[in-house]
Amino acid sequence: MDNKIRKGINIWSFPNDMSIIDCMKLAKLANFEGIELALSADGQLSLNSTEDEILEYKKVASEIGLQIASLATGLFWQYSLTSNNDYIREKAKMVIKREIEIGAVLGVDCVLVCPGTVGVDFDPDEVVPDAKNIEFYSGSEIIDYDVAYYRAQTALKEMAPFAEQHNVILGIENIWNKFLLSPLEMRNFIDEIGSPYVQSYLDVGNMMLYGYPQHWIKILGKRIKKIHFKDFRRGTAQLTGFVDLLSGDVEWDKVMDTLINIGYEGWVFGEMCPPYKLYPEQNIFNTSMAMDKILRRGTN
Repeated sequence: MDNKIRKGINIWSFPNDMSIIDCMKLAKLANFEGIELALSADGQLSLNSTEDEILEYKKVASEIGLQIASLATGLFWQYSLTSNNDYIREKAKMVIKREIEIGAVLGVDCVLVCPGTVGVDFDPDEVVPDAKNIEFYSGSEIIDYDVAYYRAQTALKEMAPFAEQHNVILGIENIWNKFLLSPLEMRNFIDEIGSPYVQSYLDVGNMMLYGYPQHWIKILGKRIKKIHFKDFRRGTAQLTGFVDLLSGDVEWDKVMDTLINIGYEGWVFGEMCPPYKLYPEQNIFNTSMAMDKILRRGTN
């Protein structure tokens, strides 16, 4: 069955020590159409990267025949929009602005934003390379739910005009943050902001702990601008529940049926982190083949 959904891979799926250019080359070799890069505090693509450095990645991607289709960041585990610390909240907004600026240079239409946290039960060092060695992370405090809701909405309303100026959408991701735990709440949260530049970045695996992705897809509908594909095995509330695509409990047939029903024609990115410890490049090929099955490519 043919559909217009495009297949990409998140850069956290690759070995941590692999260069961005080598990641792009491997993604192309594994038959991905696009890649999602990630902004970090320092390193290859950082808060301090110059426009020339950013444009070089775009140039190389074009030469390879790969599209840089999205920009994520793990910095929101350090800088949360809902923190009780004023300085932390301002830093979070600075990260969003920098994401928007870099995303615009790269030519992406949407960047990933975490809306903040109420609480976090895991160490982000375990899954996000950008979280290494941070002195503060959003899970180190518990925020009153109503306060978190107000702070997150207020910040995103403030950021929306800047996003509009650069024609870059802020995609709000559902994460393990004890916040925005139902599709109805996420829908209302987005609609109350009232900007077409604040929409949904859906993570299929993340809500498996407390829901069903097909329900989220149906309710969020056209608000969904980008999607992460992850699989999760029920029966554990730990990070070890995340497994290779097709080996967990995500009902991929229902996910695809619902995506087709809402008319989704955007990008889906495999987000397989942390990478394999042995032969990590195989993770990229396995993910590509699994996504072809999920996306019903090569079938009638």
